[in-house]
Amino acid sequence: MSLSETVSKIESLNDEQRDCIENCNEAAQVCEWCADECLGSEEMEECARLCRDVADLTSMHARFMARDSNYSSQLAQACAGACEECAEECERHDAEHCQICAEVLRDCAETCREMAS
Repeated sequence: MSLSETVSKIESLNDEQRDCIENCNEAAQVCEWCADECLGSEEMEECARLCRDVADLTSMHARFMARDSNYSSQLAQACAGACEECAEECERHDAEHCQICAEVLRDCAETCREMAS
């Protein structure tokens, strides 16, 4: 069963929450990939550091939403800010993994902002 199928079975979630969970999980995965690709390059250290932060925040936020945590909206705000900052950093680099990461993070930031409001 795919993640989408699993998330669709959580009855307490609305469509916006489902989209945000999927975007957060995608962001976590792409950030881990991007961070790994950046390792070993001094000029990419900040990118790798931010990507690791975002991977942790987005995976935590997805879990909090899935269990309808009272802290989900505060975490959504932190997630959106971290995604935006990381996307800006990734956009500074020409590497394909950074460009892909930035694109995914922009979508994730948008859905997290919606969850925060």
